[in-house]
Amino acid sequence: MKTIDTRGQKHYSPLIPAITAMCSVAEGEKLEIIMDDAAAFNDLKEYLAERQIGFREIYDGEQMTLQFTKHSD
Repeated sequence: MKTIDTRGQKHYSPLIPAITAMCSVAEGEKLEIIMDDAAAFNDLKEYLAERQIGFREIYDGEQMTLQFTKHSD
């Protein structure tokens, strides 16, 4: 599983490294995206849901994690 940690990202949207990771991994590879930005987290959930990609949500205080498997576009 490839883990992308975007916590504390202040210079640009945490969606940038998340989407970059999604584009760089092979089909069938598992991803874990860790965030502390609720708006970006919700945007990523919406993006995955629109593409019918199932995901797991994990909440731990201020930290939010999405786990999913990359599918072909």
